[in-house]
Amino acid sequence: MKRTPVWIMRQAGRTLPEYRVVRKKHDFLTICRTPELAATVTVQPIDALDVDAAILFADILTPVEGMGIDLEFSPGPVISNPVRTREDVDSLRIPRPEESTPYVLDAIRLINEKLEGRVPLIGFAGSPFTVSAYLVEGGSSTSYPTWRALMYREPKTAELLLTKLAETTTRYLRAQIEAGVEAVQLFESWASLMGPDEYDRFALPYVKRIFAELRTTGVPLIYYAGGGATLFRQVAGCGADLISVDWRQPIGEAWRSLGDNVGIQGNLDPFALFGPKEEIESRVATILNDIDGRPGHVFNLGHGIFPATPWENAAHFVECVHRLSENRK
Repeated sequence: MKRTPVWIMRQAGRTLPEYRVVRKKHDFLTICRTPELAATVTVQPIDALDVDAAILFADILTPVEGMGIDLEFSPGPVISNPVRTREDVDSLRIPRPEESTPYVLDAIRLINEKLEGRVPLIGFAGSPFTVSAYLVEGGSSTSYPTWRALMYREPKTAELLLTKLAETTTRYLRAQIEAGVEAVQLFESWASLMGPDEYDRFALPYVKRIFAELRTTGVPLIYYAGGGATLFRQVAGCGADLISVDWRQPIGEAWRSLGDNVGIQGNLDPFALFGPKEEIESRVATILNDIDGRPGHVFNLGHGIFPATPWENAAHFVECVHRLSENRK
């Protein structure tokens, strides 16, 4: 490839004026559950931002409704029947995606029709640990105390929940691949909650299980470890082809910690897109210099793009990556 590929986490939606037009007419879950709408907002950034991949419009909690979870967004996720006991975990189903989330699979097929092969489509899911945090807490939190207390108080209950989520996630991602996505990303959005021992017990085994099951599909496997710099020794062995890292350390340093057996994705601070264009270009150049032409780099933000980000700055970010990396080849 003549230039470094770039896409933006949460580019489907969030900052584009075209998305806001759709969002004024439909709530978030309606867009997720309506293939035509999900396909429309997934494809919008390809023309508006000139990114090198599309990312499916969905949510990491999408598959849990099929498990028996009552989910709403107001505006963030609200779960009216949180999972708190062994009996709650026992009652959870492991759904067939074709029955529980057919709208996601239909959206994938529609997206590929609209893309006409211009760029690949990336599917995704939340990791078992991260999704468990929402299910036990009942929604969003900064520290997820109810979930973390359950891990210590009833570790076997926590492990059963994680096992069920690992199987659900594997089925869900495999169905996405069969429907036509060309890569999948697993979001460990709350890696920062764990120390090495907790990660080794409550996260890594389930991530490895998912990636081992999906390895036979042949699609690239991406793992995002938000706030996970202290866990890179373990993360490197999770089975992913590409590790997506946040902005909290230089990307070259992160890659050296991860080792030569994986590629790396990232890692511009998403708040940099609120700065002047010359600052955005400078920061892109710094990351490219840190990579120093090493193959296996996909440019991205170190977190999902924020809704208030000026879309012109996001487009400038992509243009800078293309221009500066092409000039280096």
